Amino acid sequence: MPVTIGTRGSKLALAQTRNVVGKLAHLGIDAQYEIIATQGDTTTGVPLHEIGGQGVFVRALDDAILEGRIDCAVHSMKDIPAFRPAGLVTAAILERDSPSDFVAYHDTFDAVRVLGTSSTRRRAQLLRHNPALMIQDLRGNVDTRLRKLAEKEYDAILLAEAGLQRLGLEIKGERLDPAKFVPSPNQGTIAVVARADPSLREMLSALDHAKTRIDVMYERAVMEELGGGCFTPLGIFCRDGHLIAEVLSLDGTRTERIEADVTSFKEAREQGRILKGRASDLINEAYTKLGITYGG
Repeated sequence: MPVTIGTRGSKLALAQTRNVVGKLAHLGIDAQYEIIATQGDTTTGVPLHEIGGQGVFVRALDDAILEGRIDCAVHSMKDIPAFRPAGLVTAAILERDSPSDFVAYHDTFDAVRVLGTSSTRRRAQLLRHNPALMIQDLRGNVDTRLRKLAEKEYDAILLAEAGLQRLGLEIKGERLDPAKFVPSPNQGTIAVVARADPSLREMLSALDHAKTRIDVMYERAVMEELGGGCFTPLGIFCRDGHLIAEVLSLDGTRTERIEADVTSFKEAREQGRILKGRASDLINEAYTKLGITYGG
């Protein structure tokens, strides 16, 4: 029996899943995929924080694994919440693509006045860069966002550069420096989540990239300590053990940041605790302004 992989139905999700299917085929493993709709795909008219955060892209696939309808699921790892249901494992983490944000525009970055994004992190970082920007909500898949840019609803939009690379798209714009515009934790990384079956986990582990796993799990350790999810404007990025993390106010006027070299999950967690201590007021403020109860 082939391995059945669950995926969202967007072009990007399918491109990522077909990549995994191809890698498995190269290893002699037969795999097929099944498209499963998630709340994040069907509810597009409101910001993510109003419908439950990044977990809305994951829950339906988690449920399908736990119910035995699929064996595993392919995700953009940044969509996977910090705390996971029992019975699931991250069986493989593929080698990281670009972690950076990409600003797509008509003219130049300096000429942008109206920019589309629904990410609280991206909004805060852009306002820190240029307080005069008008940030407007923008959700939808990559095609939808690019269409709205082409129709000049916005002067610019923000996207994950990795998504453009995976779709083979070359568009006018520029990569943002991840040391300055610190990306979401795990941005640029594809993960394969599976039921906790030893034989299945062993099979999928052939896709795992050890170096990427260490860096992104350091990022998740910090994320778990902060407990902010996509509700709080926060960026976390680790490359070769060099960790950068920041929490911003929603308007981008205040930032708490740590930067350190870490060699263990214990050290990464300690950096997360340090940042949380410094940024607790910003985290609480963000939750209060967004009307969300913060349990951290």
